[in-house]
Amino acid sequence: MSKKYRLVRRQFIPRSVEETFAFFSDAMNLEAITPAFLKFKILTPAPIILRPGTVIDYRLKIMGVPVRWQSTIDTFEPNRRFTDTQLRGPYRRWHHLHEFTPVERGTLMTDCVDYEIPLGPLGTLAHVLFVNRSLQQIFDYRQTKVVELLGAPSAEQTQAYANA
Repeated sequence: MSKKYRLVRRQFIPRSVEETFAFFSDAMNLEAITPAFLKFKILTPAPIILRPGTVIDYRLKIMGVPVRWQSTIDTFEPNRRFTDTQLRGPYRRWHHLHEFTPVERGTLMTDCVDYEIPLGPLGTLAHVLFVNRSLQQIFDYRQTKVVELLGAPSAEQTQAYANA
């Protein structure tokens, strides 16, 4: 049986929930917020309309190894949340909740990823040696790019939402 992991990230974005949701629900923006080392490419032709049942195909490289990834949108609640689940890809299970909460002068965005790695004990070792660190790097990069693209919170806002 594979071990279950959870990654949670929160970020204050100084934009309305409508603007923030619109940015993240445009699948084509995913390439802009994904680190170059993954060589990430969306294969599904644009425009991609997110709604329950939408399937999106991607190509990326993990440690130089080409990987195909396919996900489906499970839930889609405009200006609130959407979820995607891996149908095919490197994980045994990948479920990603994107949640958007309107707050004073912006939006609190929460990413919650529940995932499992295949290969039993070897997968657990891979998580310790590589996967966890790689996911942290990917989400750190994403946070930095979101600040560049959507704006930086003030020092006061950063402190207020740091422990949200």
